[in-house]
Amino acid sequence: MATKKRPLTKKGTPRARRGVKIKPTTLTATELAAAAPPSEVRELARQIADDGGTVLSIYREPLGGNVLLFAALPIDKVERTPFQRDVSDAHVAKLTRAMDKTKRFLDPLIVVRKDDRYYTPNGGHRLTAMTELGAKAILALVVPEVRVAYQILALNIEKAHNLRERATEVVRMYRDLADRDDLSEEKLSLELEEPALVTLGFAYEQRGRLAGAVYHPIVKKLDAFEKKPLAKSLPMREEKARILLALDDAVNEAVQKLKAKGLTSPYLKSFVVARINPLRFMKTIPPYEELLAGMTKRARGMKADRVQSADLSRGGYVPDADET
Repeated sequence: MATKKRPLTKKGTPRARRGVKIKPTTLTATELAAAAPPSEVRELARQIADDGGTVLSIYREPLGGNVLLFAALPIDKVERTPFQRDVSDAHVAKLTRAMDKTKRFLDPLIVVRKDDRYYTPNGGHRLTAMTELGAKAILALVVPEVRVAYQILALNIEKAHNLRERATEVVRMYRDLADRDDLSEEKLSLELEEPALVTLGFAYEQRGRLAGAVYHPIVKKLDAFEKKPLAKSLPMREEKARILLALDDAVNEAVQKLKAKGLTSPYLKSFVVARINPLRFMKTIPPYEELLAGMTKRARGMKADRVQSADLSRGGYVPDADET
């Protein structure tokens, strides 16, 4: 089988991704063992031992040269971070069956230590599966810097996120950071991913069955990261969510009018939103509040008797249920 080569430019150099600025270390495979780790890492190793764990290795990762600890930890001292997505029972069931077949745990968690506990930002399913199987210990890469826990969500490819899961993770992280940090949304752009997810996350808190995929393209065009600290931006985000939910109420009323007329389609909500959305006709994008207020007014004034069945067959609508 041919070895897959790294993508190269026409000049034969590795392709550079837009926005990626890191220059990897020159550490080779024989130079990654950390023979003399810094004092804070030695202290962390001592704490792991006091917690009933064992440090198996201390090393530097090859990209940034940061020191990590590979450790065996008591499983009852490890838990999920509160801001990640909820555990899927179906995913845990799949993992437990795979582990039962292989009789091996081959994918260590990533954890940070805080208040005598170990928190994993991306290993909730593996942790749950190992706990269900009755394991007493679990293998983990211990990251000394607690802040990295928020950034690790960007690396979480354990299971594809749908929109609701992504937005829910973001808003949980947002509330957690707002209580302990004075950084702005702009400074946390990697962790928060995109401004629209923040607004949608606050809306999902109030309405779990919100068809967010219908509104996401609109909010994404209008939203931007704030430069103020999270604690000061939080009320503004809650207000944006309130405005979005008011629009959703008006859209739901319009959908009911269409249903009362006898129109049935899984795309009714998407159809209504497309019909009241003026963005495609605008050369200048208005402020979020102004556009959504106008859409809300148009939704409430929609005349169901002017809509025909043939109208529903036009356009690339998404289903009412939020499955993206």
